[in-house]
Amino acid sequence: MAAVVFVHGIGQQQRGPATLAGPWQAALADGVWKAGHGSLAVRLRQPPGTAGALDVEMAFYADLFDPPDRQGRSTDLGDLDPSEVAALEELAGVLLRRAAGAAGTEADRRTAQDEVARLEGRLGELQGVGNVARGALAAVARLRWFGPFGMAVAQRFVVRALVQVVRYLHEPVLRQQVQARVAGVVGDDTRVLIGHSLGSVVAFEAACRMGGRLPLLVTLGSPLGIRRLVYDRLEPQPPRFPERVDRWVNVAADDDIVAAVPGLTGLFPADAPPAGTPASRAVDNRTVDNRTVDNGSAPHDVIHYLTKKAVGAPVADALAADDSPQAGGQR
Repeated sequence: MAAVVFVHGIGQQQRGPATLAGPWQAALADGVWKAGHGSLAVRLRQPPGTAGALDVEMAFYADLFDPPDRQGRSTDLGDLDPSEVAALEELAGVLLRRAAGAAGTEADRRTAQDEVARLEGRLGELQGVGNVARGALAAVARLRWFGPFGMAVAQRFVVRALVQVVRYLHEPVLRQQVQARVAGVVGDDTRVLIGHSLGSVVAFEAACRMGGRLPLLVTLGSPLGIRRLVYDRLEPQPPRFPERVDRWVNVAADDDIVAAVPGLTGLFPADAPPAGTPASRAVDNRTVDNRTVDNGSAPHDVIHYLTKKAVGAPVADALAADDSPQAGGQR
């Protein structure tokens, strides 16, 4: 099994595990190199099967949102049940309010504030299942955060992306299928599990299901802290620090609107250590290690996250460590 497993986020239907894994692997190698671990960075860049190469896998699940017999479902609000539509509306509102206070520029913040006010002022005229959600999604798409897409493309992207978040959290069969994809590439040799965006939710739940030890969980641009929409729907409940995870590093850019609650410490307390845990974990003081980065003009971009020393240093620690539990220490 792979030493490093990636779990992608929303909107990846046009790609596959190979086309996604390559750029992620190269970016992580850069992050490890920036952290001062040149030899490990070289091993991360080496082709599979090369002597000393570190195996890397992408847990790919985007195709599960568009089964062959139900093309288009991921973008059609009419196919969602009322609870999913309500969740979609609320999620769009959360992102707008996050952007209103944390977008990278004053112009972006003002745009988000105007869209929140516009949406709230139109609630009376938008009555009806799906109408409020469509209005909220259109408002999100008007943010310059999605500027490179252009307005028409942005709106389609926002709908597809946010519907995926809602469907994963509301549809048990889909959730099981996604988790099966992760379980298929994670094994006893896996030392690092990295999830981005919706993938951070998937990775967290996968870590909670693991039977073996995982030295490091990394979550990037994560919506895990969004209370009613995400946090309260995580499995298992109540959410805890995953039992078999030694270390959890959560990284958020200040102006990443998806990471609406950038600090996760306190939301995921640790349980008592499982039976047979080494003495170094007899007192469980594990907490989420929250880190903040500057991703420039692309605050949610996974490549910008992976190239950071804040990600590369703990990954290098986990890959270089022996089989004893991490002693901890900020790097």
